[in-house]
Amino acid sequence: MKKVIPQRLIIYTKDVENLTGKSPQSARRLLNQIRKKLGKSEEELITITEFCDYTGLSEAQLAPFLEN
Repeated sequence: MKKVIPQRLIIYTKDVENLTGKSPQSARRLLNQIRKKLGKSEEELITITEFCDYTGLSEAQLAPFLEN
């Protein structure tokens, strides 16, 4: 039986670094800005959709960079 790997839903600091070329600190700051705008706590995760809405990028543009 083949194992099915679901598409990722969450974006992490390392993903933001790779996508934007920002330093780790700047990537964390960006994710925290998104959390603040969305009214999320520090423990809550940012989805790829929320990141795309905030940055104006499309999910199709990000997909090649977020392969499992």
